[in-house]
Formats: sequence, C-alpha cells, structure tokens
Amino acid sequence: MELRAIIVEDEANSREILRSYLGKYCEGVQLLGEAANIEQGLALIQKHTPDIVFLDVEMPFGNAFDLLDQLPERSFETIFVTAYNQYAMDALNHHAAYYLMKPINIDELVKAVEYVRAIKEKESALEGQVLKTKPIKAEGKITLPQQDGFQILDVGDIFFCKADDNYTEIYLEKKKIVVSKTLKYFEDALQPYPFARIHKSYLVNVAEVVKYKKGKGGSVILSNGKELSVSASKKAELLSYFQ
Repeated sequence: MELRAIIVEDEANSREILRSYLGKYCEGVQLLGEAANIEQGLALIQKHTPDIVFLDVEMPFGNAFDLLDQLPERSFETIFVTAYNQYAMDALNHHAAYYLMKPINIDELVKAVEYVRAIKEKESALEGQVLKTKPIKAEGKITLPQQDGFQILDVGDIFFCKADDNYTEIYLEKKKIVVSKTLKYFEDALQPYPFARIHKSYLVNVAEVVKYKKGKGGSVILSNGKELSVSASKKAELLSYFQ
C-alpha cells in the first residue's frame, strides 16, 4: 500500500535529510509536499488529505500541537520528528503514531512508516465492509452485582458497555442495565472474551460490529444500528480483531 506523506518542518536541512531517507529507505511513500510553518502545513494537509504527516514540534508562529488542534477530525497518522524528548507525553495525548528523535535513526524511521502502513491497510480493508461474518463470538456468562444479590448474564447478549462515572451502563438488545462498577472493572472481567475498549467511555462486543468508518479514530456501527466513536489511541486495538 502506498502512503501519501507531508513533511512539516521549519529547518531546511532537516527537511532535506528526512526527504532523502524516505526516498532511499522507505518504499511506497509518496511525498506530496513540504511546509516550513504551521500555516503552510495546515494548507497542505487540507489540500492533499495525506496518510502520514511528519511533524516537528517547535516552529515559528506556533507548534505542532497548535496545528493538530485545528484538525480535530483528522484522518492521517502523525509521526513526530523532534530533537526534544519532553514533548513525548503531549504527542501521546494527541494520538501520535510514532515519536522519532533527531538525529533520525533509519531503522526507527522504517519501523514508524511500516507501523502506519499496517494501520492504513487494516482501515482500507475494513472500510465499508460487513464484518459480522468474521469468526468472532462471545460465549460465556458474567455475574452483575446488584443491591439484592447478583444477576447472571450471557456475555454474548451484551452489545456494549458505557462508562458513567463510577457506574457502568450495559446495553443489551432491548434494555439497559446499570451496575455500580467502573468500566475498568468490566474491561478486566470481560478480558477473556472479544470485547475491545474502543474509547474511554465504551467497551464493545466485537462480535456485534458490522461496520468500521475511518477517521482520526473512526467509529463502529453495531448490528443494532448504534454508532460509537473510536479513540485514535484505541484504533489499533480494535483493528487487531480483524486481521
């Protein structure tokens, strides 16, 4: 799969090095353009809709995070390329695919590109396809603690779980059950079964996913028609169920 890329970097020498490394060592990467500041980078991204943006952090008239904040629904993956390691946590919070330190290590660059390629290939394979036919099924039982005891529930009857502070809403086909446990509790309890944490608020039964829609994180549509958002940081975990 060919990847369409943009470089946003204020130093001409750094752009030249990265351009050279991509051409020599990273097969299947088409460089669409280069930008020296945030404004130019934003214009290039909006014009070309790339798969990857190689992004320096510190630039004139703003930084990388200012650019990303202007693109809340971005569909591209971000690979940070910077001389500063103190931005790693901010990069993680902005759902970066990879964080490369300058001077660029060629092996790490290749690894970063292939990581993004794997994500994009999975997205492409799943886009618009019906997934219900995949051999994924949740079989088993779980107990739900209640004030007067507990309720036994077939795991396969759960469509998804939704966080509500220290409570969890469990959605079945025709009703909702509220349990005084956190979503993390159910994430652990359902770990043996095909349930994916797709968002800080959602734990979904992968067997009920019938469609995936691309985006920064994207979204899933369940067999009951419910559409749930997928966090960018959780996308890879979800897609791993459909390799």
